[in-house]
Amino acid sequence: MQPRELHPTPDKDQIALLDPFERLDLDRIALVSTAAQAREACAELADHRVWGFDTESKPTFFKDQVSDGPHIVQLATLQRAWVFQLHDPACLAQVAALLANGEHTKAGFGLGDDTRRIVSKLAVEPAGVLELNTVFRARGYRKDMGVKGAVAVLFNRRFIKSKKAATSNWANPRLSEAQLIYAANDAWAAARVHEALGLG
Repeated sequence: MQPRELHPTPDKDQIALLDPFERLDLDRIALVSTAAQAREACAELADHRVWGFDTESKPTFFKDQVSDGPHIVQLATLQRAWVFQLHDPACLAQVAALLANGEHTKAGFGLGDDTRRIVSKLAVEPAGVLELNTVFRARGYRKDMGVKGAVAVLFNRRFIKSKKAATSNWANPRLSEAQLIYAANDAWAAARVHEALGLG
């Protein structure tokens, strides 16, 4: 039996030299905060078998501080992304139904913590979740693969993530443009990676 082939993953310095990966701009990002907006988003998402998937939670700053996230859930197709806020109980219920629907693959990175928080807050177990890191592992990549590494390997591009947006208040009822772009592109990049891996 031949040993499994191992592929090198580019490091931070190598990734920094790459050209930026394209991103979704605001005209292809929908903010969803009401039941009516959620119904419209669900109808559009239903036409696609695979969704890029991620969540964001307000950061915790103290030891033993428990997050009450997720505060937003992001779902994306190859064309656009939806950023769902969970303040409205009717909107939250529709997001829960989307996540519990096993007919759609929800692909993303580092989804263990996201899944635990969803179970706690939305009272559903997300179905059809595909952790993309496990796909890279099965293909011989030894290091844990996040979205930055995956985009570098598959597209030879640098995925830009704003640290300021990452640690911002995701529970804020009014999300900034920077927050929307950050959140939407995390999910959209996962959808792009899923497609590039040839997973169907």
